[in-house]
Amino acid sequence: MKKRIAILGSTGSIGTQALDVIQAQAQAFEVEVLTAHSNADLLIAQAMAFQPNVVVITKEELYEQVRAALEAYPIKVYAGMGAVNSVVQMDTVDIVLTAMVGYAGLQPTIKAIEAGKTIALANKETLVVAGQLITQLAREKGVNIYPVDSEHSAIFQCLAGEFHNPIEKIILTASGGPFRGQSREFLQTVTKAQALKHPNWEMGAKITIDSASLMNKGLEVIEAKWLFGLRNDQIEVVVHPQSIVHSLVQFEDGSLKAQMGLPDMKLPIQYALNYPQRLKADFPRFNFLNYPQLTFEQPDLNTFQNLGLAFAAMEKGGNAPCILNAANEIAVAAFLREEIGFLEMSDLISDCLAKVAYIAEPSLDDYVQTDQEARRLAESLMQA
Repeated sequence: MKKRIAILGSTGSIGTQALDVIQAQAQAFEVEVLTAHSNADLLIAQAMAFQPNVVVITKEELYEQVRAALEAYPIKVYAGMGAVNSVVQMDTVDIVLTAMVGYAGLQPTIKAIEAGKTIALANKETLVVAGQLITQLAREKGVNIYPVDSEHSAIFQCLAGEFHNPIEKIILTASGGPFRGQSREFLQTVTKAQALKHPNWEMGAKITIDSASLMNKGLEVIEAKWLFGLRNDQIEVVVHPQSIVHSLVQFEDGSLKAQMGLPDMKLPIQYALNYPQRLKADFPRFNFLNYPQLTFEQPDLNTFQNLGLAFAAMEKGGNAPCILNAANEIAVAAFLREEIGFLEMSDLISDCLAKVAYIAEPSLDDYVQTDQEARRLAESLMQA
């Protein structure tokens, strides 16, 4: 039986690559649901190509455009986030690939877990914002969450056959982004165009800026804590510019296991969708002779303060990571609009962490209110 996939965020970088995987592995997968926020033209093209049961456009004013374009097809068309929350619960969905950007992925993931759906998680913000709530709910519902991020997929792959062996620590690798080795003086004047040129990965704008500031690695640190049930002191970050070693696990006997390969998100997407079986694929193969040197170095937390802010938020716990995430989303959006500078993103996030009310044991409503409060504060601080 083919696995029926719901792709939340099908027009983004992960979503489009997931469709490439599904097309190449048509014997294993079929598309049941596609959702997008505002890229109606691409959503329509994807729907025509893959013939899903349902499509959802969350920007409601675009509903009529999508409905009219797909009128001749046997495809149900809905609009709004409420529709996304509903379709993930459909009986005809086997796996929900959460590839939406940012906080928006939280509610649909909760609804999918409540409905007992397997989760392929590409939306790291879900666990950053509400990791304790999500992991507890998944345990209660007997739901598996398979990581799609390359680093977390690497850890997951290294743990295959090792689940009975305690982890001593994990090491997440970071490329260092386009500004590795640069000074704070240099970063004061970098442009949006410079920050969007990642040396190794092709990603959407938001995650590319996060990678340039090392916030993406900070979010991944918090995500890893919840995915793998780790203490804060069991997670390290090392800069690895070649992006060949995707992450490592160290066990209690001192042995290290690493997962390696060329930078290509299709491999972790496919691994998550078809776990525990690996499917034969024609992905480009890594050759050691093409990479005679693999290098590793400490991240520069003085220059790239976002990573340090993320570690501090994880250490504080409660709703602090939710504040971090909300402030960062506002900061990145402002930087992409060229309203604030690169280093000012860290200043804004730090201010919000200091000023938004701290809640040690937040409920879902607390997370929602914290997210809203942090966004309002971040917007007001930029206007001050």
